[in-house]
Parts: sequence; C-alpha cells; structure tokens
Amino acid sequence: SRHKQPCIVCVRSCPAQTPQRKMGAETVVVQGVAPVVAKEAVKSQTRDRSRSPRKAAQPETDAKMTQDADAASDLDLFDGHSAEDIFRSPDGRSGYTYDDLICLPGHIAFGVHDVTLDANFTRKINLKTPIVSSPMDTVTEHKMAIAMALNGGIGVIHTNLSLEAQIKEVTNVKRYKNGFILDPVCITPTTTLAELDDLRRKCGFTGFPVTEDGNMGSKLMGLVTKRDTDFLDNRSSTSVGSIMKKIGDLTVADECIELAAANMIIREKKLGKLPIVTKGGRLVALVARTDISKQAEFPLATKDKNGSLMVAAAIGTRLADRDRARALVAAGVDAIIVDSSQGDSTFQHDIVRWMKAEFPDLQVIGGNVVTMRQAKHLIDCGVDALR
Repeated sequence: SRHKQPCIVCVRSCPAQTPQRKMGAETVVVQGVAPVVAKEAVKSQTRDRSRSPRKAAQPETDAKMTQDADAASDLDLFDGHSAEDIFRSPDGRSGYTYDDLICLPGHIAFGVHDVTLDANFTRKINLKTPIVSSPMDTVTEHKMAIAMALNGGIGVIHTNLSLEAQIKEVTNVKRYKNGFILDPVCITPTTTLAELDDLRRKCGFTGFPVTEDGNMGSKLMGLVTKRDTDFLDNRSSTSVGSIMKKIGDLTVADECIELAAANMIIREKKLGKLPIVTKGGRLVALVARTDISKQAEFPLATKDKNGSLMVAAAIGTRLADRDRARALVAAGVDAIIVDSSQGDSTFQHDIVRWMKAEFPDLQVIGGNVVTMRQAKHLIDCGVDALR
C-alpha cells in the first residue's frame, strides 16, 4: 500500500460495492482499498491483538536488517527478552498469564552438585528447600508441617481451628524428634484381649504401651506384645493388665535421650520397643525396633537454634486474633502469617504493627499483595516477608 497511515478496519453493515471479508457472523469492511490490501489489514489486526512480548521485538528485527551481516548475526543469538524488559518497561501495559511466557534455557558451566536452592523465607528464616505451604483452610496441620520442615521447607498451620487445636498442632511440630513416635496408640489395663485383637487388626501392629488412662502423657503401667497374648483362651474376659509386662520389668529411657542412644539400647538388649518416660514415669514417646531401618537423616531440615523443627501459623486481622498470636508465640511458633485476601488494609496494618511491637523477634509475613504500593505499605509497617 502507498498509504503512510495504517488502513482503518471497521465492523459494520457492508454495502454491496465495498470490498469485504467474512469473519464468522460479522463482515469486516475496508474502505478505499483493494480486497488484497483488506486481507492484509485483517491479518495485521489479528497480529496486533497478540499480547505476546514477541510483538515488541519487531523494531529490533528491523534495526538488525540495517546493520552489517556480522552484527545482525550476533544479535540473532539473543532470543527473547529479559524479565526486566517485560515487566518493568515503561512501554509495557499488558498483563501476562502463564501461557503467554516461556522460560528460555541458557548455557550452563556447572553440574547438579553445584546447585543450591537456599532462599530466605523471611528476614531471619532461611530454607534449604524453598517450599512453603499455603495458610489456606485444612492444607497444613502438624503431620504436613513436620514433613515439610524435615525436607527443608516450612509448613503453615491454618487458622480455621480453635485456639487450643492450633496450639496443639504447633506444639506437635516443635516437640517432634526424628525416629521417635510421639503419638503411639495406648490402651488401659482393663482392655480385654478381644478388644486388643480388634485394635491390632485396625492398626496393623501388635505391641502397645499400657497407660493409666489409655492416653499418651499419662503414667506408664506396662507393655503388651504379641508373644504375651499368644495361645491364651477366654479372650473376652482376660484383661491386658493381667498378662502384660509390667513397668518394673521393662527397660525404659529418659526423655532427654538421643535417638542414636535409644537405638543402641534396642540393639544391645534385643528389645522390640523402648518406652521414653519422664522422671515421674509419664509416657512421652516410643522407639520401635522396626523403625530403625526406616529412619533417615534429613540434612536439609529447617530447625531453630535449639534443634527443633520450625513451623509457621496463620491468624486473621480481628482483635481476637491478638490473643491467638500471644498463645502461638508462647507455644514456640517461629513465624506468623496474616491470612487475608487483601493485604493493604487498615486492619492488617494495625495487627502487623502490634505484633512487631509486642514480639520484636517474631517473624511476621503480610499479604496478599500484587502491587508495589501494597508491598511498600506493609514493609513500612514492619513485615519480614510478603506473599
């Protein structure tokens, strides 16, 4: 076309004498140009609708054509655009989805063993594996948080729990020791052998600690194993207390024992299970012989200065959540996330400032934010990380 200005493409009812091109239920009319030119104009319009960053590369391509062949050849080796060009360009006014962008591989001069994934979760918490669970409802409780911390990440105990339940979840993570069974199934001395048989079928194992009230944390009375109950009749009337191995005949270990020492006792004394008790005789953990071969070291584990696994917890922005924050800090939580869909609110600003003033060493994460202005407001309030 000889026109310096681009052709104008409009959509309207089309006169019979005007060149036209059918596009679905509409007719695109290009006034004053030949049908071939109109076709090219439609193609141009289709290209211009693309939000791909490739669109911005056309001026660069034209510039390369005016340079000498060697320079153009060198420029051809640089594919795509940098993140700075795409997201921070003053000319960029487009939003991108996952499908709009592709990460291009580059040259590497290192091996897999040289790669480190270390990253900061907050100002003071470093992760060997940068994976953090969402604070959303029911996503993470203590089992998930323990697994994530052992593998170098950190879990966030959600806030859709009662205060007591959330504190218990945090405490379970902080008390966890690799290789120790912290929640063994306990029975009472009055449990019958018939009831014990049913429990064995449900649980899949045969040995149980016997405590005063059948709960973990109460006084240990004895231990019952399969060999204690074999070949016994009258199973519906015989109680566990009458045939169990009583506390005086058991080998037990103090709650301060390390896992390696506990395993050594099991090997040397050929034990099936080793109860771990307090000085008052209360059961706090159990070490099983069958778990020794399953135990693994976790060199990437996320731990605090005392060697306990680290865990975060979520709260809301209500006044009642300040009591929740106090209780979580008392339970040993390492970080608190303010769970809100809109992070830049007066309510979140207030609770962030309050937590940083009340607990200066507590790591506080604010959010959600999507703009620089939102982020700046929360940073000004003192957050240690953003989401």
